[in-house]
Amino acid sequence: MLDSTRARVRRRTAALLGTVDSVGELSIFVVRALGSTVRAARLYRKETLRLIAEIGMGTGALALIGGSVVILGFLTLFAGATVAVQGFDSLGNIGVEALTGFLASYVNIRVVSPVTAGVGLAATIGAGTTAQLGAMRISEEIDALEVMAIRSIPYLVGTRILAGIIVVIPLYALAVATSFLASRIATVTILGQSPGVYDHYFSTFLIPSDVLWSFLQAILMAIVVMSIHTYYGYFATGGPSGVGIATGRAVRLSLISVVSVTLLISLALYGSARQLHLAG
Repeated sequence: MLDSTRARVRRRTAALLGTVDSVGELSIFVVRALGSTVRAARLYRKETLRLIAEIGMGTGALALIGGSVVILGFLTLFAGATVAVQGFDSLGNIGVEALTGFLASYVNIRVVSPVTAGVGLAATIGAGTTAQLGAMRISEEIDALEVMAIRSIPYLVGTRILAGIIVVIPLYALAVATSFLASRIATVTILGQSPGVYDHYFSTFLIPSDVLWSFLQAILMAIVVMSIHTYYGYFATGGPSGVGIATGRAVRLSLISVVSVTLLISLALYGSARQLHLAG
């Protein structure tokens, strides 16, 4: 009995130490990767431009449907419509469905658009990045770059992080505009609310500073997502199956990170705001 308890304690201790080591390795890699973006912008401009086009429009079959632009647009389109439908129904239960415009401007820009865009980034751009780098690792292409005296982290990782930061700005602008448009169409055209009532409450409670903070949040999420996915792709092992496992783990961690970033930024920006003044 005592021996089994000791063995269980040793296993748990080893698992805990392994987790600490993994977090430390990821942190060191992220610092090196972010530092390499300066070198990537200075020396590998053509590669960065190629990755911007690839990330934005996709390659192969993904390019036929418009790549990340269309995928992210559809995700936020349905998310914005869902906010409008649920908000109209819930507010209608207490007789204030006129405030649907307020809900669309308030919830979309603070929670729905950032989280939906982060999920889209992780599922499209991030997963593709992990698969690419993982395939290069198991086929020894990364080692070949090192042999040719090309620093692999700036060339492969720094360029991808830089491209992700640049691409996320127009992508997120599209996501925000699509969510706003979907909410208005669902409320005015489908649910039959007066356009003047919706536009009044929407414009009254749409705070410009919230929009700017939302874009900053999207850029931070892009950095986090690209850092996680490049880490798992860069250190992938175990052949093709190992690349698949690395991609799955990267997506899982990036989704958790997207929600965590949204929570922390929301607490930092809006956690102390305890009053909301509604005026008609």
